[in-house]
Amino acid sequence: MAAGSGLKGWTLITGASEGLGREFAIIAAAEGRDLILAARQEAKMEALAEELRAKHKIAIEVIPTDLADPDAVELLWRKASSRRRIDVLVNNAGLGYNGPFGGEDFIREEISILVNALAPTILMKYAIPHMQAAGGGRILNVASTAAFMPGPNMAVYHATKAYLLSLSEAVAEELRGGTVKISVLCPGPTATNFQKDAKMEEVTLFKRAPVQSARAVAKAGWRAMKRGKRVKVTGLSNKFFAFAPRFAPRWLTTRIAAKFLK
Repeated sequence: MAAGSGLKGWTLITGASEGLGREFAIIAAAEGRDLILAARQEAKMEALAEELRAKHKIAIEVIPTDLADPDAVELLWRKASSRRRIDVLVNNAGLGYNGPFGGEDFIREEISILVNALAPTILMKYAIPHMQAAGGGRILNVASTAAFMPGPNMAVYHATKAYLLSLSEAVAEELRGGTVKISVLCPGPTATNFQKDAKMEEVTLFKRAPVQSARAVAKAGWRAMKRGKRVKVTGLSNKFFAFAPRFAPRWLTTRIAAKFLK
């Protein structure tokens, strides 16, 4: 990892029990990096940790964490950074919900805001001075092509990813020329459990748009992070969806997104 002094520190990955988080852990382990895995599903993380320890002879700590609890997020950082140098942070955890914003249940949307926006903000806030003091580091935030447009029927999810993209780019500029680099990964439809969890299996987006593998997306994001690239959109069609809204009226972009999210 070409970060700061070049010393190899620890990698902290949130949402590490499955999907992209699992793939990031596999990639980091293959580079010989010691890992801290954080998510709610302890059993899945322990199974992954056992597999990677045996294969790569690295140190791995599993810290079960409810990222919807800000106090738990702060505790995660304290545990993770105690007596360790963390030089890579992957803010991967995220969730969404497909359905009308005017529905009665706000719990899912509230949790989405806490996990998708507040948790990575807290971890970035602690990680940056920690990395600066230790010689440098990399932060990779996992957003989405959803960040580039409003999303009717997934209004809160799209809004949280727009927040994470904006935050990442702004702080990356603040840190320009320094030893800490921030990258944001914006994939489109990806083969994970996200669509099932978000009740998106039948929406037009996942039926018509190309769906990338979690491994391919994670590899692309990891490479971009190592190069210090600020924004990485994966896939040619996703690049179109990410940048086309810049040239279309907002009402039209929103109308088109609504059709894909039905």
